[in-house]
This record gives sequence, structure tokens and C-alpha cells, in this order.
Amino acid sequence: MPLFLLPFPVIDPVAVHLGPLPIRWYALGYIVSLVAGWLIAARLVRSDRLFGGLPRPSVESLDDLLVYVAFGAVLGGRTGYVLFYNLDYFLRNPGEIPILWNGGMAFHGGLAGAAIGAWLFARREKIPLLTVGDLCCAVAPIGLFLVRIANFIKPELWGRPTDVPWAMIFPGAGPEPRHPSQLYEAGLEGLLIGLILAFAVRRGAFRRPGLTVGLFTSLYGLARIFCEFFREPDPQLGFLFGGATMGMLLSTPLVVLGVGLIIYSLRREKPASLAREAGHD
Repeated sequence: MPLFLLPFPVIDPVAVHLGPLPIRWYALGYIVSLVAGWLIAARLVRSDRLFGGLPRPSVESLDDLLVYVAFGAVLGGRTGYVLFYNLDYFLRNPGEIPILWNGGMAFHGGLAGAAIGAWLFARREKIPLLTVGDLCCAVAPIGLFLVRIANFIKPELWGRPTDVPWAMIFPGAGPEPRHPSQLYEAGLEGLLIGLILAFAVRRGAFRRPGLTVGLFTSLYGLARIFCEFFREPDPQLGFLFGGATMGMLLSTPLVVLGVGLIIYSLRREKPASLAREAGHD
């Protein structure tokens, strides 16, 4: 038992009541992230300088992009959780698969679903998929940050037992002090990656299609693998082999894919707008 413990801030899991309808922090995190993501994306696509003349979604089409990506993320997130995290249970209880309000979403499945939604949108609008993906990935850290904070408030997805001074005893997790791993993930997957991507976009990342997607997927994969060393594995899975977890296993391909996209985007011919700017430096 550590000498010092941070008290867990017990917060009502229901953020607000709209009449008889309770809005939980988890749902509010998704709602706010979608609205904030739309607002920031609208500001980004208005800037010709950021895209250097490349085709991109119009502000008017962002409503449709939001619907495509949101539905894809929800369907993919639930499908990923069913297939990778609790398949045996849902095979015995298939009627519970659509009951999303009981919890159970997988980020990697949600990412795949969002990518399919972005592809359908790009195909309909005749816009390069990588450009649409870059725009989506630039705002994705907002959702990661807010949802991880909601995980902490609930509380769920807590960390492994530890004796660090900032350890907490989470309700429902037993008497052992644990890492507040949800906050680690919020800081790394949300704040840090968001700042890196914001800097990259300001430096012209959108003018190299695929670069922002590559940065996001590789950095997320690395951050998630790191945080998995502090996060308690899902009880129905535990450790897979050699101390690895399902989160580590699913994140490794993201790192490889991201690095590949970064190399691909940087090896393409330099956009004319970037070449002109380099000539004035």
C-alpha cells in the first residue's frame, strides 16, 4: 500500500437530465467531440493555405461526412468489441449485441468503421480518400480525450495495481490502489497527439495527402501500446501471451500502417505550393 493515495473524485455518471432522459458523461463525450470536430473541420477546410489548392470537402458537405464517420465508428466499434473482446459471450447472447447503452466499444473497430464511412463519403464526393482521412484524423484526438475522461468518471478501464503516489482506489475495482490509466490515455492519445497533429497541419501536412493519417495512426498505436503496460486487461481476456494484451496486438498494425503512410506521403513529389514557399525561405 503506497504512503499517499489520491482520492477518487466520485462524480455522478449522469451529466445532465433532459426531462426524463439522463445524458451520461460517456454519451456527452461523444456528442461534444462530434460537434467540436465538425466546427474545427469547418475552419480547416476554409483555409486554402492549409491545403495548397488540393481538392477537399466543402463546408456544406461536412454534415454528411459527420454522419458517415459517426455511424461507421459506432457500428465498427461495437463489431470490434464483439469479435475481439467478448465473442463467446455474444455468441451465447446475440440479442445483446445491439444494446450499446450497456457498454462495449472497441477503438480499433471504431477506427475501421470510420475509415469505411470516410471512404464511402470520398467516393460519393469524388475527393481523394487520403485527404478526407487527413481531415478526420486531425480532429480525432478531441474525441479520444473526452471519451477517456468519461471512462475515468464512470469509472471503467482502470489501471493495474501500483504503489505510485498518484494511485487511486477505483469503485468496483477492489481494494488495491491502481494506475489512473484512463488519464494517461487522455493525455497521450488526446492532448499530446492533438498538439503534434495541430503543429503538423500548420506546417503543411494537408498538402501531402496521407501524412496526417500516418502520423495519427502510428502515434496512436505507440501511445496505446505504452498505456497498455499500465492498464488492467479486460477480465474476460486477460493477458494473451508473454504479457501482451489485445490492445497491444491490435495497435501494432496501426504503427506499421502509419509509418508506411508517412513514408509514402513524404516520397511523393513535393506539392507546387510547398516548393514555392521553400524558394522564398
